[in-house]
Amino acid sequence: MSEGKEESAPAPSPGGRGSGDKRERILRGAIRVFARNGFYKTRVSEIAEAAGVADGTIYLYFKNKDDVLISIFEDRLDALIRVLKREIAKCQTVEEKVEKIIHLQLDLLETERDLAEVITVNLRQSSRLLKEYAAPKFEAYLQVIAHVISEGQTSGVFRNDVHPVGAARALWGSLDGTLMTWALGDAKPSTLRKASTNIASIFLRGLAAEGG
Repeated sequence: MSEGKEESAPAPSPGGRGSGDKRERILRGAIRVFARNGFYKTRVSEIAEAAGVADGTIYLYFKNKDDVLISIFEDRLDALIRVLKREIAKCQTVEEKVEKIIHLQLDLLETERDLAEVITVNLRQSSRLLKEYAAPKFEAYLQVIAHVISEGQTSGVFRNDVHPVGAARALWGSLDGTLMTWALGDAKPSTLRKASTNIASIFLRGLAAEGG
């Protein structure tokens, strides 16, 4: 597989009390180490040290280093999708829903600079991981946004000459680029807050139906 990949090992599903906590510790340790060293330069032993567990413990929860990176992406995206669905359900208008989608994503990562860097930079280092593992979760995420855009088109608020999934990808691209620049730059919270307002304004103006 990719250069620097660790040897695979069996990964049975661990049981018992506290197993979920230890898995989360490993993921959080991996986020810190990946952000500091990069994915390919990171060793499993470094992840174990950051998590405060023995090297072999990693293989009780994950097949290899690639699996750790995939799990970071999948777990965090699953959580984001749950939050998005819950919060946009509380909004009264589609404009509010789009604003909520934008603000939530940037707000959730405001205190997670390392995670933002891992998701926007490290995950891109393996096209195979993106194609085989990240794609299904990413499509589920896009569908949440596309559904809101489609809802706006049906109600006449958003223009109909834009494909909902294409618009969702455009919005993701804006957020992704903003997070990457922020994570690799000054990482000031005010930067994300300002960007959130600007992206929402530009995107909603671009989607607005004529006369809307």
